[in-house]
Amino acid sequence: MKRTAFTSFHEELGAKMLEFAGYNMPIEYTGIKDEHMCVREKLGVFDVSHMGEFWVKGPKAFSFVQKLTTNDVAALTDGKIQYSCFPNGKGGIVDDLLVYCIDSETYLLVVNAANIEKDWAWCSKNAEEMGLEVGKELYNASDEICQLAVQGPLALKAMQKLVDVPVEDMEYYTFKKVNMAGIENVIFSTTGYTGSGGCEIYVANEDGEKLINAVMEAGKEFGIQPIGLAARDTLRLEVGFCLYGNDIDDTHTPIEAGLGWITKFVDGNDFIDREFFEKQKADKPKRRLKGFEMIDRGIPRQGYKIEDAEGNEIGEVTSGTSAPAVGKNIGMGYVKEGFYKADTEIFIRVRKKALKAKITKIPFYKG
Repeated sequence: MKRTAFTSFHEELGAKMLEFAGYNMPIEYTGIKDEHMCVREKLGVFDVSHMGEFWVKGPKAFSFVQKLTTNDVAALTDGKIQYSCFPNGKGGIVDDLLVYCIDSETYLLVVNAANIEKDWAWCSKNAEEMGLEVGKELYNASDEICQLAVQGPLALKAMQKLVDVPVEDMEYYTFKKVNMAGIENVIFSTTGYTGSGGCEIYVANEDGEKLINAVMEAGKEFGIQPIGLAARDTLRLEVGFCLYGNDIDDTHTPIEAGLGWITKFVDGNDFIDREFFEKQKADKPKRRLKGFEMIDRGIPRQGYKIEDAEGNEIGEVTSGTSAPAVGKNIGMGYVKEGFYKADTEIFIRVRKKALKAKITKIPFYKG
């Protein structure tokens, strides 16, 4: 198993460690609920160094990213970030990702840990077809970069102590290159996967120990805690963020997944699968990813069948949990046309029981 720059830190704190995407990662420290509420109310720090980072550089960089991603890269300016996805050429999604615009000829693509090899193969294939030099103009820096996500309402206030420029008033989905805790050329971005604000910080692996020590010290007065991947999952589900492999995959389109807002049918944005997605949007999809909350007692889990009142199968749960900040059992799943409206009654098949639930608008957590 691979180790991140922070693995020793997790082990010293007694984290429960498990394999995730080939890495030895912290799943839990003090308990999911405790860690979850720490992020909602104060701040917590996540090791997300297992994520992948690809650089795209040169005169063809813009055209490459515009073709491979559904969002409109032309709308980006230096210092801005987009959430987007890679269509797979067959109506599905290779992965969802973040696109950082360094300048008009330099982009950083941040991809999911479990998909690094798959994404790299996909990007490399398309790069070769478009005449980009793989290994130079398209470069995989995933093994060279470590990343911390500091999330929560007090995150930016705490991190301001370490940064040489103002960051507390940064707009959502922007970034700056800063000096931080004595480390130069840090990418400091106001993104996140929790819905409680905060930042993500990218540095070279050799600077990882210096960074984590400084972050923990700066956050001490605000009650900072290290947070595991289990709470990261409950946090993202409370705000309805998709998880690749659960809610989106190679068999579902961004239109079906409620990601029409990152699928931009504007002039000049001739991305892969554009015609297919545009037609599906016009015709209206026959299934959609929807949020629901349980009425009967029970926790929905991935793979559970969704039924109507007569017991007919109408869909499947993709994600589910007991949500600490919402105080309810919640989930997401694809359901057939006719079951899209909020408050529509559905049933979750849990073994031999059909437990009542209702469709609800996302996000579940609105704090």
